[in-house]
Amino acid sequence: MSQSIKSFIARTNPNDFKLMNTVVEQKPTSIYIPYALLVTALLSFYIVSLNKIDLKPGEVEYPAEAFLAPEFELPTLQGGKIRLSDYRGKVLFINFWATWCATCKVEMPSMEKLYQRFREYDFEMLTISVDKDMSLIAPFIKEYNLTFPVLLDPDSKLAKQDYKTTGVPETFVVDKNGIIVHKAIGPRDWATDETMEAFAQLIQRD
Repeated sequence: MSQSIKSFIARTNPNDFKLMNTVVEQKPTSIYIPYALLVTALLSFYIVSLNKIDLKPGEVEYPAEAFLAPEFELPTLQGGKIRLSDYRGKVLFINFWATWCATCKVEMPSMEKLYQRFREYDFEMLTISVDKDMSLIAPFIKEYNLTFPVLLDPDSKLAKQDYKTTGVPETFVVDKNGIIVHKAIGPRDWATDETMEAFAQLIQRD
């Protein structure tokens, strides 16, 4: 032990150490909270950076405009399964909905009109119900006289994880190359003249 340290210890009153310990013990834990939050934030940023994906429009599947629509395979209300990739070469109208959704009921009639207008062309409407009680779906379809295909996603796995929906209804319009060209959050009137013309032009494109 160096001479300077020995001299310091010799001059130090033991009560001074007791006082220092008391001060440390009495220091409120709240002063450490900002540091804990900072460490947490830095750790979260680091984790996000590790998991970051280089999103390239037109090349990567992502539920946003200009990106490829995420692939899926779901059972249908009538039986069997449908894969998104089976419809490549057609304009797709993908709609997430539920029987308990009041605003879904508002836009369903206009969706049926859109479906009837273009069903004989390079167009398909895939409506995806997120109802947990699937027994409610068929009576709903009958009540509103709907004829478009209905797919089933009772656990909302596709809706929440792959398409990152925040609620229902949400709609994705996909072109013939599988690219999302429009995303609509909330209900729309899909039977207006402007909307019909926009879909007609989209269907005519190669």
